[in-house]
Amino acid sequence: MSPSTNTLTFPLGRLVMTANAARSLTRREMLDGLRRHATGDWGDLPADDARQNDAALRRGGGRLFSAYGQGPGRFWIITEADRSATTVLLPEEY
Repeated sequence: MSPSTNTLTFPLGRLVMTANAARSLTRREMLDGLRRHATGDWGDLPADDARQNDAALRRGGGRLFSAYGQGPGRFWIITEADRSATTVLLPEEY
């Protein structure tokens, strides 16, 4: 899927952030990650994982997963298969 910088590709549902992610991320990092995620830019994922996200969007269901940043600044964003909620979390919290 070609990411778009302005068009949301799917609903995010209720936004949730873990306490550790809230302490570790700046507001800008979190908002930029959510924008990228919601427009189909999956960040730093292996190609197979990105293809799985794209397939989930095409068939209208399935969990969506993104990863942004490197090292201690890395964080994940996961949208539930039913699009009811999107969670921002650190990898060690999964």
